[in-house]
Amino acid sequence: MKGVLNIRISLGRFLPVILTVLVAACSHTVRVDGEFPQPIGEAHPLTVGVYLSDDFQKFTYQENRDDSEEWNINTGRAQKNLFETVLGSMFKETINLNQYPTDLPSGVDLVIVPEVRELQFTMPRETRVNIFEVWIKYDMHAYNPQGEAVANWVITAYGKTPTAFLKSQEAALAQAINIALRDAGATLYTGFERVPELQALIANKQRALTMKQTETSE
Repeated sequence: MKGVLNIRISLGRFLPVILTVLVAACSHTVRVDGEFPQPIGEAHPLTVGVYLSDDFQKFTYQENRDDSEEWNINTGRAQKNLFETVLGSMFKETINLNQYPTDLPSGVDLVIVPEVRELQFTMPRETRVNIFEVWIKYDMHAYNPQGEAVANWVITAYGKTPTAFLKSQEAALAQAINIALRDAGATLYTGFERVPELQALIANKQRALTMKQTETSE
């Protein structure tokens, strides 16, 4: 009986450790630190303030899947780099705002505030390979200097791991997310002026600049 009792006591001591190891084995942490090329094209004639909230810059997605795997995905740094790079190339001048709506610098025509609406990913389990598909949605908000809404639109991005020959699921998912972020950047760059309210704002600004140049030359 003493031997059985000792075994039970030993198991009792080590059970928390065993459970911790099992949980850790099912936990995946992915940190995406992407760097993105600056788009090349004609800048819109606007001075734009860009506000990236702390939640946006530190965004972490957490999911407990049906197979008891836990995923913690941090895309904050990568999407901060993406939006600052793309928006910084789109306008005559871009000002990164540390806070909003207070203390807005003078001369700002527009303030852009992005938010993460949704992040989803799938892995084809039947193939048993490290190929992920990722979908990201961003809600884009644009305000005038008075804090009034000018436009709201949605950016939808998609990315897929291009190869199955990666050593880990974490690396495969990070690669798919980076591709999705590049897709988001391209959509942001090409789709901005297609938003009717923003198209009108750009046209009005260009018209005002043309009139000013005409008056100066006379």
